[in-house]
Amino acid sequence: MSEAETKVRIAKRVAEMLPDGGFVNLGVGIPTMAVDYLPADKHIYIQTENGMLGVGPKQLSGEAIIPNLINASRTPVTETPGCCYFDSATSFAMIRSGRMDATVIGAIQINEAGDLANWALPGKGVLGPGGAMDLVVGVKEVIVATSHTAKNGRHKLVKDCTVPLTGRKVVNTLVTEYAVFKFKDGMMFLLEHTSDVTLEEIAAMTSAHYELAEKISIREV
Repeated sequence: MSEAETKVRIAKRVAEMLPDGGFVNLGVGIPTMAVDYLPADKHIYIQTENGMLGVGPKQLSGEAIIPNLINASRTPVTETPGCCYFDSATSFAMIRSGRMDATVIGAIQINEAGDLANWALPGKGVLGPGGAMDLVVGVKEVIVATSHTAKNGRHKLVKDCTVPLTGRKVVNTLVTEYAVFKFKDGMMFLLEHTSDVTLEEIAAMTSAHYELAEKISIREV
C-alpha cells in the first residue's frame, strides 16, 4: 500500500466515526483529509484552529483557488453554509471550553495507557507542542489518526513513549490503516481490523499490550 493510499484509508475510516451534528476539530496531516470523505447524510461542523468553523472539502485544482482560505495543514479549502471566522484567541477559547465534541490529531507514538506524543522527535528542531496540548484536554473525545508504523518500520504503538508527551491517558480512539483501538481505564482494546491483515500480523507490528474486544469487527478493504 502506498503512503497516499494509507492516508486515504485512515481518513475515510475517521470520517465515518465522527458524530452527526458534532463540532469537530481536525489537526494537521491525515486528520484534515477526513472532511473530504464525510458521509453525505451527516451534518458535522469542522473547526480549524487557525480560525474557521464550517470547513468544507479541499478546493479542487480546476476551481479559482482562494489562497487565504486554508485549514491547519495549509491546504486550500471550501466553506460550508453558515461558515464563520475568528481570531486565534477565540479559536482556542472554543477548544478549552469543553464544547468541542471531538478532535482528530496525528501521532508520533501512542502507548498502551493512552498517552500521546505528537510534537517532538529527538534531534529535530521543533517550535513547541502548539495547540495539541489544548486539544487533548479541552475536547470531549480525542481520536488519533496515524499510520500503524513509521516509514522505517518503527513501531508507533508502544509500551512506553520515548519522546516528549503531549498528554497522559488522553487518547480515546486510535485509527490506523489496519485497525481501530479504544482506550478505557488505562487499557487498550482492539475493536476492528481490516480484511487484508490477520490478528497475528497486527500483533507483530504493535509493541503496546492490548486486549481483544469481545466482538472484533473485520472491515472489508
